[in-house]
Amino acid sequence: MYLRSDHVETDLRVLRQLIRENPLGLFTTAIASSTYPFLQSSHIPFILDIDNESSETELGRLRAHMARANPQAKAIIDDIKQRQAAGDSNPTTLQQDVLIMFTSSVQHYVTPKFYTATKPATGKVVPTWNYAAVQVYGKATFYIDTNAEDTADFLDSQIGDLSSFNETFTMGYTGEGPRPKPWQVSDAPAAYVNLKKKAIVGFEVKIERMEGKFKMDQEMGDGDVDGVIKGFSELGSEIGTKMASLVEERREMARQKKASRESK
Repeated sequence: MYLRSDHVETDLRVLRQLIRENPLGLFTTAIASSTYPFLQSSHIPFILDIDNESSETELGRLRAHMARANPQAKAIIDDIKQRQAAGDSNPTTLQQDVLIMFTSSVQHYVTPKFYTATKPATGKVVPTWNYAAVQVYGKATFYIDTNAEDTADFLDSQIGDLSSFNETFTMGYTGEGPRPKPWQVSDAPAAYVNLKKKAIVGFEVKIERMEGKFKMDQEMGDGDVDGVIKGFSELGSEIGTKMASLVEERREMARQKKASRESK
């Protein structure tokens, strides 16, 4: 990830929040195979596990599952089986790092017309795109044996936790007041759930590196940022309002960082 100093976000608590608010990650693997592409990616919803939410250093782990019929899963299973046959002591953990990318839903094209200070003065402006994203790197361990107890335990926990998180956090189903009760895995017939579990593989990623950025025009002068905020506000859309608020928030953060540096 290109981490320009104006845009970089190093606070892991902020990056973890972005992941939780946008849990659909793009999961990418690089596996040598004579049958499948070397690079493969899948959009997969993840759940993030953190022991200490206030920690400024804990990276945690990501858990997920994917369809066994997915070509990416097939390449992974083939790789694991080949290393098992070769006597690898830890064949279910991929040797190569995996990459998972999360992108905020608050993102938008920025027209040069928004830069109301620079455009009239010099015309030296071009379009851009404002967005926020997190990239996660780490080692992935897979649970592929449908008859193994550890696979059953992992899938039970992961599916239950992922469903509970999205029913309550994403959907807001709490069962309190007018809010509906959250759906639970136990609401579905056990035989049906067990059948579905045989069609997936579970995996967890021990996070070794997490990088993030909020590209929100922080590098522009106040006149141009004012124009961006005004321009997004006047779009009259929900996403425009959210963008205007985030651009203002990030400008204020940039001001505070600058003041802190100058005071030292």
